[in-house]
Amino acid sequence: MKPEILLSEAENISETIVNQRRALHRMPGTEFDLGETLAYVKKELEAMGYAPESCGRAGLVALAGGKKPGKVFLLRADMDGLPIREEADVDFASKNGRMHACGHDMHTAMLLGAARLLKQHEDEIEGTVKLMFQPAEEVFEGSKDMIRSGLLENPKVDAALMIHVMANMPFPAGTVVVSAPGVSAPAADYFHIKVQGKGCHGSMPNTGVDPLTAAAHILISLQEIHARELAMGEKAVLTFGTMNAGTASNVIPDTVTMGGTLRTFDEESRSYIKTRMSEIARGVAHAFRAEAEVIFGSGCPTLVNDRDMSLSCERYVKELLGPGKAFSVTELNAMGGGSSSKTAGSEDFAYVSQQVPSVMLALASGQPDKGYCYPQHHPMVKFDESALPGGSAVYAYTALRWLEEHKS
Repeated sequence: MKPEILLSEAENISETIVNQRRALHRMPGTEFDLGETLAYVKKELEAMGYAPESCGRAGLVALAGGKKPGKVFLLRADMDGLPIREEADVDFASKNGRMHACGHDMHTAMLLGAARLLKQHEDEIEGTVKLMFQPAEEVFEGSKDMIRSGLLENPKVDAALMIHVMANMPFPAGTVVVSAPGVSAPAADYFHIKVQGKGCHGSMPNTGVDPLTAAAHILISLQEIHARELAMGEKAVLTFGTMNAGTASNVIPDTVTMGGTLRTFDEESRSYIKTRMSEIARGVAHAFRAEAEVIFGSGCPTLVNDRDMSLSCERYVKELLGPGKAFSVTELNAMGGGSSSKTAGSEDFAYVSQQVPSVMLALASGQPDKGYCYPQHHPMVKFDESALPGGSAVYAYTALRWLEEHKS
């Protein structure tokens, strides 16, 4: 497969990809509630000649190739949006109170474009390409659910790749950054802390147990884990996003609930911090005559980029786009365009990366000096659609090239 041919074919279907992206943008769902999106993606795949199958609660899987014996390469796109009311100035804005503020509509449209390209070259595929359309990435549950439902089996997946668009990025739209080998995205854990006191009248605090005082000291004390219990090279971010209690200013409430997230770059630190959070919360609460419980909810492990996958995909993307639009993280660091191979944002593709050799690519989709000045998850974020055809070509070309180099 000549890269210039595939890139040209992707440009020829750019209008279709853009139209699909805008259709998806108008109908965002969240978590596993993706009724319209799921129906739309299934219908588009069937129109191309695919036979998509349900996988898990709201996922879809389709197969390209399979006419020649060989390995199986998985391409992943997430489909869910966020519970954010859109404020972006675009003609195709969502009106349902939810928004594709992370660019998952871009990912889905690009993978649909790649599906179209792969179908055109199906006789050339040296094995099978498995297309993964995933729900519930934002709550770190979609990949795990699909894996439990057989995503990586029948046929068994040998390698996997994901692309994530990046808004507000100082590179021309369509520039691809290949993650360095090793961990590139941290593990994430959502948590809630319930502090139980004893409510009473605000004028007589001695008759009750104030959970707000205990909660305040717990919040501050937990920040000391990073400051005093981790080595200098260990990275972690512990963030509280909610604290709720009471309804009247002259009443000490019974309970306080706090919520937040923990991000860590290795499983040892992750386990240690979670243990210490529970110990500290209970101990501080007891000091103020209250009780505290830390409850950990959904989360995901670290995303690990396989060394051979990272190096191979860097080579493939440079073949396709040219060295001026494709970089490794190491090259960006050397040029002063980056300071680390790691990002603070977690990604539930991590569950796939823990089981098969995988790699994550970043696709620049909006320069600040061209009006794309809001970050992901902001109600006014916009993405540069000129990156879409290149993204579709990257999906398809990397799969074709990897299978070609690893044919039996």
